[in-house]
Amino acid sequence: MVFCCFQNLNHNNTVVPRMDGGTLHNLRTVEEVFKDFKGRRAGIIKALTADVGEFFEQCDPEKENLCLYGLPTEQWEVTLPAEEVPPELPEPALGINFAREGMQEKDWLALVAVHSDAWLLAVAHYFGARFGFDKADRKRLFTMINDLPTIFEIVSGSAKKQTKEKSSVSNHSSNKSKSSGKARGSESAKYSKSVQLKDEEEGLDEEEEEEHGDTLCGACGENYASDEFWICCDICEKWFHGKCVKITPARAEHIKQYKCPSCSNKRARP
Repeated sequence: MVFCCFQNLNHNNTVVPRMDGGTLHNLRTVEEVFKDFKGRRAGIIKALTADVGEFFEQCDPEKENLCLYGLPTEQWEVTLPAEEVPPELPEPALGINFAREGMQEKDWLALVAVHSDAWLLAVAHYFGARFGFDKADRKRLFTMINDLPTIFEIVSGSAKKQTKEKSSVSNHSSNKSKSSGKARGSESAKYSKSVQLKDEEEGLDEEEEEEHGDTLCGACGENYASDEFWICCDICEKWFHGKCVKITPARAEHIKQYKCPSCSNKRARP
């Protein structure tokens, strides 16, 4: 099966219908290629986090060479590679199922994540070459992609560590500037202790908001938003959108210890 998301064009540059009766999405701009990238990326992240149990079962070592495909619709599929030679799109890593039993699960998932990152870049830059992106467009596309954490960083948890390090550096700089301000005796004397305490409390609130703002969902990889419900896994300490792991605020009130799908699957598997 071939998964393509650009239009097939004939010699007159008109759309050629797909075999399933539909037409393939036309990717002509940097924004459209980036949207395709994000959709495929979200599908693979879902396979390696929220749907990891199902993904593990589908990667049966007894089957033939299998590939993990991320689809533009934010879904994923484990299936055989394209029969067409050469394939119309770059193909993901072949035979991911064979390494499943010979590695620790976390190492195997990390390996699949690394190959998936490489595949996503290949597909995005394939579109860039096919549709004649110039140097500026290619640079803009890469910058947009590079602003997102890689799948490997999300699966391995290093993306969360990086955000914590950023917050730590930010807090250190903030505290240092506060210390410098206290050294100015003549200026600090102008303010009462109550005002100073209020300013410090507001500063802590801003730092806390900034720290949460850098938090990434362990399922979809998107940033924290104050208007969305989030829940933290008590085992791996990763944060998730409630909608990504199908947990509502009402349901969360009755959960004493929350385990994300990945951690639950590890405990259940012998």
